[in-house]
Amino acid sequence: MKICIFGAGAIGGYMAVKLARVGANVSLVARGPHLKAMQQNGLTLIEESGKTTVEVNASENPEELGVQDYVVVTLKAHSVPPVVSKMAPLIGDGTAVVSGVNGVPWWYFHKIGGPLEGTRLASVDPGDAQWDAFGPDSVLGCVVYPAAEVVEPGVIKHIEGNRFSLGEPDGSKSERAMALSAALSEAGLKAPVRPKLRDEIWVKLWGNLSFNPISALTHATLDVLCTDAGTREVARNMMLEAQQIAEALGVKFPIDVDRRIDGGAAVGAHRTSMLQDLDLGRPMEIDALVSSVQELGKITGIPTPTIDTVLALIRLRARSAGLYS
Repeated sequence: MKICIFGAGAIGGYMAVKLARVGANVSLVARGPHLKAMQQNGLTLIEESGKTTVEVNASENPEELGVQDYVVVTLKAHSVPPVVSKMAPLIGDGTAVVSGVNGVPWWYFHKIGGPLEGTRLASVDPGDAQWDAFGPDSVLGCVVYPAAEVVEPGVIKHIEGNRFSLGEPDGSKSERAMALSAALSEAGLKAPVRPKLRDEIWVKLWGNLSFNPISALTHATLDVLCTDAGTREVARNMMLEAQQIAEALGVKFPIDVDRRIDGGAAVGAHRTSMLQDLDLGRPMEIDALVSSVQELGKITGIPTPTIDTVLALIRLRARSAGLYS
């Protein structure tokens, strides 16, 4: 089994070390100082239990790695469409493209059934770049839960979590899903194959949709924005609008909005990824996390007044910083 991780930053690097440590045939596509460090010194993972360094097959050129059984995409959503052509040498007739990307996935309406079957989402796949290049039948969904960071080139620090939920768009327990699940489990990761992965996508998206832009606008950490009466109410209204959309699409939420917000508060003084990107001058994940839900609201005919307002504000904030076009 050949597994290539495309975009081997914090999450991809974490997965790569865990796989390589048990002898899996894993390779990585990366670039810059991080790639150079991996090539010269291996890839290091710092965990609570200690430090591990493994030699990895890492390259900036996918042609050097060849066709894979699985290509695990761990880039941010807005970074994927521009590089789909670069992934071509990795993908053969039987390759599964594992979409470990935050937000509403571009393949969301593939094999969902009903009148919206095959609907394309311009906010996350402009020009149908991924739909046309990969083909939706190649996709295996993945919801990523671990938190990690690149503390220096070639060094990943694991913060918490070890679950990568997998799921076929049609909900089946396919051979390819079960085989990848087994490989990840052998590496010490949790990798359940879910019959209703879209439900999990929405529970994670619920928080990302609201907490991320509010934190970037206010510079508040999770514990503050989830307990301040004003920002909590804004987040709650955004989540209720999203819930109405998701339920119209057949999603069932296992918890209610207030419990989800309380869960965010319990994380503590965490700076969301969007706030970190703003501070570090990196492009912000606005479309996958927020614009996509607005687009789904238009598709389902459900108004999203609070989402619309926050989206307008965060787009302007990001544009002003040169981090969104």
